[in-house]
Amino acid sequence: MLCCMPGVSFVPALLVSWSSAAFIISYVMAVLAGHIEPLVPYISDTGTKPPESGVFGFMINISALLASITMYIRYLLIEKQNESSHFVRSSCNMFTLCVGLMGCTGMGIVATFQELAVPSVHDIGALVAFGSGVVYITLQSMISYKSCPRWNTYFVCHIRMAISVISCIAFIPMIVFASKISMTKIDWTPGEKDYTYHFMSAICEWTVAFGFIFFFLTFIRDFQRFSVRISTEIHEE
Repeated sequence: MLCCMPGVSFVPALLVSWSSAAFIISYVMAVLAGHIEPLVPYISDTGTKPPESGVFGFMINISALLASITMYIRYLLIEKQNESSHFVRSSCNMFTLCVGLMGCTGMGIVATFQELAVPSVHDIGALVAFGSGVVYITLQSMISYKSCPRWNTYFVCHIRMAISVISCIAFIPMIVFASKISMTKIDWTPGEKDYTYHFMSAICEWTVAFGFIFFFLTFIRDFQRFSVRISTEIHEE
């Protein structure tokens, strides 16, 4: 089905599908193995112990790669549109891309350095991934408004901005509640110390994560009218 999609719209579609599957598969495996409680664990909790840890690490790394490709194509698309419309500075577009790629790097760190093995590095990676991701989608929402009405409808812009606002609102309590947790563990039980902080922080984390997924879903229509041509020139000496 993906190969039948026009332009390069299959790229964000694949990103959304793969990332959703990464979260769901690792969650189901961790619950069935009895490694986590099914009620709102951290995303990283679902990929801490084997065998789900291998699946989680592999799939999240692929998601980071697909996100990088999607962001770069989005950058090229805006640059192309900007040639005739001049709705955003090229430096702003480049800065937005760099912020997004920083978030992808954070995803790679989260997937590689697992929560219980190297918690400090894992937490830094998660902070970079979520923080940069929130900034990226907010900047993209602002760029989308600037491209209206020629390149985007106001309805799509409103959707993107709404997702950005919800993600920003959820990101702050996610960090605040997580900072109040005094221990690093994955087998949380309702009623124990710091469980409320864990529960609220985890809800916010899932909200931000799926906010990213729904945001990239809105790129599909934009990517339908854009194709990338790769040309190779061989010079004979």
